[in-house]
Amino acid sequence: MSTSTASVSAAELRRRVRAIEEIQSRTRELAAASALATREAAVAAAKAKEDAEVSAREAAAAVLRLFNNDAELVAQLLGVTAEELEREAKPVTAARAKEVIEELRARAERPRPVRRARKVGAAATAPSASAPTAPPDGGLADAG
Repeated sequence: MSTSTASVSAAELRRRVRAIEEIQSRTRELAAASALATREAAVAAAKAKEDAEVSAREAAAAVLRLFNNDAELVAQLLGVTAEELEREAKPVTAARAKEVIEELRARAERPRPVRRARKVGAAATAPSASAPTAPPDGGLADAG
Protein backbone atom coordinates (compact mmCIF):
# COMPACT_ATOMS: atom_id res chain seq x y z
CA MET A 1 0.00 0.00 0.00
CA SER A 2 1.08 3.49 -0.79
CA THR A 3 1.05 6.05 1.97
CA SER A 4 1.17 8.95 -0.46
CA THR A 5 -1.35 11.73 0.17
CA ALA A 6 -2.07 11.88 -3.56
CA SER A 7 -3.52 8.39 -3.66
CA VAL A 8 -7.28 7.96 -3.40
CA SER A 9 -9.01 4.81 -2.23
CA ALA A 10 -11.07 2.74 -4.63
CA ALA A 11 -14.21 3.48 -2.60
CA GLU A 12 -13.55 7.21 -2.87
CA LEU A 13 -13.02 6.90 -6.65
CA ARG A 14 -16.29 5.00 -6.99
CA ARG A 15 -18.07 7.66 -4.92
CA ARG A 16 -16.68 10.45 -7.11
CA VAL A 17 -17.61 8.62 -10.32
CA ARG A 18 -21.18 8.11 -9.02
CA ALA A 19 -21.38 11.80 -8.07
CA ILE A 20 -20.25 12.85 -11.55
CA GLU A 21 -22.70 10.42 -13.17
CA GLU A 22 -25.52 11.82 -11.00
CA ILE A 23 -24.63 15.37 -12.03
CA GLN A 24 -24.54 14.36 -15.69
CA SER A 25 -27.88 12.59 -15.35
CA ARG A 26 -29.45 15.59 -13.61
CA THR A 27 -27.99 17.91 -16.27
CA ARG A 28 -29.59 15.78 -19.01
CA GLU A 29 -32.93 15.84 -17.19
CA LEU A 30 -32.77 19.61 -16.82
CA ALA A 31 -31.82 20.05 -20.48
CA ALA A 32 -34.73 17.87 -21.59
CA ALA A 33 -37.16 19.72 -19.32
CA SER A 34 -35.85 23.06 -20.58
CA ALA A 35 -36.21 21.97 -24.20
CA LEU A 36 -39.75 20.78 -23.57
CA ALA A 37 -40.77 23.98 -21.77
CA THR A 38 -39.18 26.14 -24.45
CA ARG A 39 -40.94 24.19 -27.19
CA GLU A 40 -44.29 24.53 -25.41
CA ALA A 41 -43.72 28.27 -25.04
CA ALA A 42 -42.87 28.54 -28.74
CA VAL A 43 -46.06 26.68 -29.69
CA ALA A 44 -48.12 28.95 -27.42
CA ALA A 45 -46.45 32.04 -28.89
CA ALA A 46 -47.09 30.84 -32.43
CA LYS A 47 -50.75 30.24 -31.58
CA ALA A 48 -51.04 33.70 -30.00
CA LYS A 49 -49.40 35.25 -33.07
CA GLU A 50 -51.77 33.41 -35.38
CA ASP A 51 -54.78 34.51 -33.30
CA ALA A 52 -53.55 38.12 -33.35
CA GLU A 53 -53.10 38.02 -37.12
CA VAL A 54 -56.63 36.67 -37.59
CA SER A 55 -58.00 39.37 -35.29
CA ALA A 56 -56.09 42.04 -37.21
CA ARG A 57 -57.48 40.81 -40.53
CA GLU A 58 -61.01 40.69 -39.13
CA ALA A 59 -60.66 44.19 -37.66
CA ALA A 60 -59.41 45.50 -41.01
CA ALA A 61 -62.38 43.96 -42.81
CA ALA A 62 -64.82 45.34 -40.24
CA VAL A 63 -63.43 48.87 -40.33
CA LEU A 64 -63.52 48.88 -44.12
CA ARG A 65 -67.18 47.84 -44.07
CA LEU A 66 -67.99 50.50 -41.48
CA PHE A 67 -66.34 53.15 -43.69
CA ASN A 68 -68.15 51.97 -46.85
CA ASN A 69 -65.00 50.30 -48.21
CA ASP A 70 -63.17 53.64 -48.46
CA ALA A 71 -59.72 52.09 -48.22
CA GLU A 72 -57.94 55.38 -48.85
CA LEU A 73 -59.65 57.10 -45.92
CA VAL A 74 -59.21 54.17 -43.54
CA ALA A 75 -55.58 53.71 -44.57
CA GLN A 76 -54.95 57.38 -43.89
CA LEU A 77 -56.63 57.14 -40.48
CA LEU A 78 -54.62 54.06 -39.52
CA GLY A 79 -51.33 55.17 -41.04
CA VAL A 80 -50.98 52.20 -43.39
CA THR A 81 -51.17 51.86 -47.16
CA ALA A 82 -54.54 51.16 -48.76
CA GLU A 83 -53.02 48.14 -50.50
CA GLU A 84 -51.85 46.68 -47.21
CA LEU A 85 -55.26 47.29 -45.63
CA GLU A 86 -57.11 45.65 -48.52
CA ARG A 87 -54.66 42.73 -48.54
CA GLU A 88 -55.30 42.15 -44.82
CA ALA A 89 -59.07 42.38 -45.17
CA LYS A 90 -59.38 40.27 -48.32
CA PRO A 91 -59.33 36.77 -46.72
CA VAL A 92 -62.13 37.67 -44.28
CA THR A 93 -65.60 36.70 -45.39
CA ALA A 94 -68.37 39.28 -45.42
CA ALA A 95 -70.28 37.18 -42.91
CA ARG A 96 -67.38 37.18 -40.47
CA ALA A 97 -66.88 40.93 -40.89
CA LYS A 98 -70.57 41.41 -40.05
CA GLU A 99 -70.15 39.25 -36.94
CA VAL A 100 -67.19 41.37 -35.83
CA ILE A 101 -69.21 44.54 -36.38
CA GLU A 102 -72.11 43.12 -34.34
CA GLU A 103 -69.69 42.23 -31.53
CA LEU A 104 -68.35 45.79 -31.61
CA ARG A 105 -71.87 47.24 -31.54
CA ALA A 106 -72.81 45.06 -28.58
CA ARG A 107 -69.67 46.18 -26.79
CA ALA A 108 -70.40 49.83 -27.58
CA GLU A 109 -73.93 49.52 -26.16
CA ARG A 110 -72.72 48.21 -22.80
CA PRO A 111 -72.40 50.83 -20.11
CA ARG A 112 -68.86 51.83 -19.34
CA PRO A 113 -67.55 50.81 -15.93
CA VAL A 114 -67.05 53.66 -13.51
CA ARG A 115 -63.37 54.23 -12.95
CA ARG A 116 -61.89 56.21 -10.15
CA ALA A 117 -59.27 58.76 -11.02
CA ARG A 118 -55.86 57.73 -9.80
CA LYS A 119 -54.35 60.01 -7.23
CA VAL A 120 -51.07 61.48 -8.35
CA GLY A 121 -49.60 62.35 -4.97
CA ALA A 122 -50.14 64.06 -1.67
CA ALA A 123 -51.57 67.12 -3.44
CA ALA A 124 -54.33 64.97 -4.90
CA THR A 125 -55.26 63.52 -1.51
CA ALA A 126 -55.98 66.87 0.15
CA PRO A 127 -59.28 68.48 -0.95
CA SER A 128 -58.98 71.89 -2.50
CA ALA A 129 -59.99 74.76 -0.24
CA SER A 130 -61.96 76.42 -3.04
CA ALA A 131 -63.87 73.28 -4.03
CA PRO A 132 -66.93 72.53 -1.87
CA THR A 133 -67.36 68.93 -0.75
CA ALA A 134 -71.15 68.95 -1.35
CA PRO A 135 -73.19 70.77 -3.98
CA PRO A 136 -74.89 73.95 -2.69
CA ASP A 137 -78.64 73.99 -2.13
CA GLY A 138 -80.47 74.25 -5.44
CA GLY A 139 -77.40 72.92 -7.29
CA LEU A 140 -77.23 70.30 -10.00
CA ALA A 141 -77.64 67.52 -7.49
CA ASP A 142 -81.31 68.50 -7.01
CA ALA A 143 -82.03 68.84 -10.72
CA GLY A 144 -83.41 65.95 -12.57
